Amino acid sequence: MSARGWLVVIALGVLAGSLAFNWAVRPDFSRPNYAVFTEMASSVAYESQSSTAPVPVGTALAAPFAIPRELPPLHYDASEQSARRAGTELHNPFGAGDGAALARGQKVFATFCQVCHGAGGLGDGPVVRRGVPPPPSLLATNARSLPDGRIFHVITYGQGNMASYASQVDRDDRWRAVRFIRSLQAAQAPDAQPQQAARPARAAQPPEAAR
Repeated sequence: MSARGWLVVIALGVLAGSLAFNWAVRPDFSRPNYAVFTEMASSVAYESQSSTAPVPVGTALAAPFAIPRELPPLHYDASEQSARRAGTELHNPFGAGDGAALARGQKVFATFCQVCHGAGGLGDGPVVRRGVPPPPSLLATNARSLPDGRIFHVITYGQGNMASYASQVDRDDRWRAVRFIRSLQAAQAPDAQPQQAARPARAAQPPEAAR
């Protein structure tokens, strides 16, 4: 017999042996499986008010406790009334002198805001130069007069053409971005009025192309 033939015979023998072993040790669903680590399979049970050494308080019923899983909910919506209320009720937890918050806010602004608002907040970001309607300047008088909570509300729920960024930017980073926006406004002279970025005009078509 050739070597290939022997390989076929061996393979058939292994297959037959596997089938026979599987039939011989077929599971019995009326009996529990074998437990290798018995201390994990069978835990010690205690009565609620019984005394036990493992619990520091001395009884099996420990004092209640809570683990915070997320920040408290924001009880606002995308309406104008809710935005005004946020402006009076919400306050930035990061002060003007918090350098770490300012540096983080600059990174957040560069990642999520600069594409529309521009590096200086003038509303001249790259997408505006490609035809997207420009957002209002963040250095204009109206933006300066908005409370921190109102700007936070805009980032959270959106406004006008701007969508909500609550899913992309966590709550603390939204406040840090507001802090950076305030730094942009503070860097400009109060009497200097920024110019709103204009929407780029389309190139004029030659007469033959317009026909």
